[in-house]
Amino acid sequence: MTLTASTMLPLGTQAPDFYLPEVVYGKKISLATFADQKALLVMFICQHCPFVKHIQTELASLGNDYPSNDLGIVAISANDAAKYPDDAPVSLKAMAIKLGFNFPLCYDETQETAKAYTAACTPDFFVFDAERKLAYRGQLDDSRPSNGKPVTGADLRAAIASLLADNPVTSEQKPSIGCNIKWKPGNEPSYFG
Repeated sequence: MTLTASTMLPLGTQAPDFYLPEVVYGKKISLATFADQKALLVMFICQHCPFVKHIQTELASLGNDYPSNDLGIVAISANDAAKYPDDAPVSLKAMAIKLGFNFPLCYDETQETAKAYTAACTPDFFVFDAERKLAYRGQLDDSRPSNGKPVTGADLRAAIASLLADNPVTSEQKPSIGCNIKWKPGNEPSYFG
């Protein structure tokens, strides 16, 4: 496990489009899927990472706590499933069902969507406003698997609440920390070089 931090994509960046299959029903998901939502949360997660396992119940709660007409949510896994079979679509499907995700969990087999978002770790969070401009990127909260702090989602939830109330999101944002995305051999993005 390599401890990796978010790249902290510049605020105001336009959300990159994507077209990915979600793992439970096979439906194709894109930015257009969320056209009617006031804000959009894009999160990069996976099945095997201890940092994601530590917060997985909170991820499910996020989906239940916000009306879908206000906040669109999509989770994406981009890990190399050949080397990490726990992150293959069939395992991701089991995860989504077990945790009761009411938002799509997609698989980015080419890893191009992860690169477009400059995703670096699992978990990695990006929140976009109604115009799909980046308003927040960073951590869920201060909790980590070994620090004893409770999982609250405080940082991410504060950003979402600000957007939904038409208020500015604070620019003081802490990077997310987690396992590095498991890139396919030769597919490592240039933003790590």
